[in-house]
Amino acid sequence: MEVFLTSTVTVALAEIGDKTQLLSLLLAARFHNKIALILGVLVATIINHGLSAWFGDWLSGNFAIEYLPWVVNISFIVVGLWLLIPDKDEAVSHKYDRYGAFLVAFVLFFIAEIGDKTQIATVLLGAQYQSVLWVTIGTTVGMLIANVPVIYAGNALLKRIPLNKVRIIAASVFVLLGLYGIATI
Repeated sequence: MEVFLTSTVTVALAEIGDKTQLLSLLLAARFHNKIALILGVLVATIINHGLSAWFGDWLSGNFAIEYLPWVVNISFIVVGLWLLIPDKDEAVSHKYDRYGAFLVAFVLFFIAEIGDKTQIATVLLGAQYQSVLWVTIGTTVGMLIANVPVIYAGNALLKRIPLNKVRIIAASVFVLLGLYGIATI
């Protein structure tokens, strides 16, 4: 349960104000089929985070075992500090709109997650917990917690959430996880 909860909370917090959350807002404004958008986000996240959690698990089994806890925990601290840097809103092309809400959301979310903070966090969680299934489920739930309300409530919700405060809380969670991990080595 710890793996699931930690994965869910860290990704949900890291996702606030992230480019994929802004992508959710943009897609919700362009497509009326909210269920198709959510399913696109869900499938893209399961595949992307499943591969990321697997890679983290693989790293933990193939990396010099005595250094792995240090690498993972220092990486948590670095990701925490990275969260303090706001993402820039990127322009998204309308040329693929004809493929429908599901396919557009799936492709754009999958691509947007490559190298993103939450993907890096998922690799780290996979390495730390060595549980591909629970890390993938947790990070996927975290992604949905952060993006589904945006798909339905959009601008009104984003205006009420103090993004800077949430970014600081998310960064603190990552840094504290890293420091706790280092303290227990």
